[in-house]
Amino acid sequence: MRSEFDFIQNIKTKYALTRVGDDCAVLPKDSRTDLVVTADMLVEDIDFRCGWTTGKFLGQKALAVSLSDIAAMGAEPRWAMLSIAVPKRLWDTDFPKEFFDGYYRLSTKYKVEIVGGDVSRSPDKFVIDSIVAGEVFKGKAALRSGAKPGDGIYVSGPLGGAAAGLAMLERGERYSASLPGWKKTLLLKQLAPLPSSLGAELRKLGASSMIDLSDGLSSDLAHICNASGVGARLDANLIPIHREIDGLNLTSHEKFDLALNGGEDFELLFTVDEKKISPKKLGKFFRIGDVTANIDIIELIDGKRLQILQPKGYRHF
Repeated sequence: MRSEFDFIQNIKTKYALTRVGDDCAVLPKDSRTDLVVTADMLVEDIDFRCGWTTGKFLGQKALAVSLSDIAAMGAEPRWAMLSIAVPKRLWDTDFPKEFFDGYYRLSTKYKVEIVGGDVSRSPDKFVIDSIVAGEVFKGKAALRSGAKPGDGIYVSGPLGGAAAGLAMLERGERYSASLPGWKKTLLLKQLAPLPSSLGAELRKLGASSMIDLSDGLSSDLAHICNASGVGARLDANLIPIHREIDGLNLTSHEKFDLALNGGEDFELLFTVDEKKISPKKLGKFFRIGDVTANIDIIELIDGKRLQILQPKGYRHF
């Protein structure tokens, strides 16, 4: 079946949409600054379930996914526009008000001004469209296309927590303040994530390419490889797995799969020429592999075993 990525690539090629392909569009703003803009759509029963979350949690997540895109460009977020389509069954409740409260609270935390949007009625599902714009120094936006053979591959934090939270929701777990701390942590990673704020720092450090981890490590690394015309070699033993996953009754393989393919962690995946940066400056990040010259080939090394990795992760189609 054709994926959404195939569809986007086809229209990008057919209509020569040269600005399409990164987490944000990069547009000229003035002599010193570029504007980066992202748009994210969330649809009920596809991207979230109202019965699993709260209005405030969902509002926070709706903005977080867009802020994560801005961070992946090495930019600072500045403005947001929010549009929603609400079914009558929710319009007559506090859900829309709580949703906006969650969106607004996160906007104040990240110093983002809400400058507009729209409200409409939906026949049956809640639909969200979040647009966020930010700023970056002219010509300095971090793109997916800058990775070079020999670069190190890093992630900004542990992985798999959001996917573990989703698995808990799917088996009937619901968030409650009375839950053990580890359960609350995993559920909130899925329901009300906080995006990384390290994008601008990584750009200044010299990240050669960057992407946010929304679809999953294997899938998002494939996007960098495709855009940069390179391959990658990952060390399975170096991929950081969220420690709270240990609370679940999972095998080592299942835990690793959550980190590799789970998605929605909203950490940053980046590459860097380590010859140009002091190792001390990279100390708080997780080195997981190397960029290679084998175009679009991702190798996974697990001890003495090497396999060619097939990108997985979330797909709408």
